[in-house]
Amino acid sequence: MSSQPGGEHEFDDFKGDLEDAERRVAREIEPGARALAISVFVFVLLVTLVLPHTGGARGLDVLVGSDAAIENGIALPSRVFTWLALVFGVVFSMLALVTRRWALAWIALAGSTVSSFLGLLAVWSRQTAPEPHPGPAIGLVLAWLAVILLAYNWARVVLTRSALQMATEEHRRRLAAERQHKGLLDGYGDEDDGPAKT
Repeated sequence: MSSQPGGEHEFDDFKGDLEDAERRVAREIEPGARALAISVFVFVLLVTLVLPHTGGARGLDVLVGSDAAIENGIALPSRVFTWLALVFGVVFSMLALVTRRWALAWIALAGSTVSSFLGLLAVWSRQTAPEPHPGPAIGLVLAWLAVILLAYNWARVVLTRSALQMATEEHRRRLAAERQHKGLLDGYGDEDDGPAKT
């Protein structure tokens, strides 16, 4: 009675491996063709660091607060936007694409969304700057548009799971519920029935 067939133990081990694989797949994203679009917008964000954001101040000047940024009256919204666009739009987007981790994709989405609103504030603050200071330049406007498009694409990737992932999670939940309701005698009766049929 205590000796069970070796095949059943092996199947239980195999079933555990399958469940681990299902959990791993559920934590991953599959961006598909959107990966190319996200990569292009990340590249555009990197290019905007060398383009002028306002007057003679480039994106890198805004990041480090150089003399050119001070002369052009760079305000806090522009600096915060540029840093958030770099951290979430570039770093977390690339990490999410390389590792395909669900959590990193969510962080990239949240950060890009916040950056989009701060980009609006940054452009508006440059448009309403006092007279001697210049308005927004091509770098700032391109960075803002790139972050908006990144947030849109990450939202599409994060919120649309594949049918396989949804079916896998549903199957795993159903198996866990069946195992929870299965009693000790249910498993004992199945073992006794096995040899009798052969």
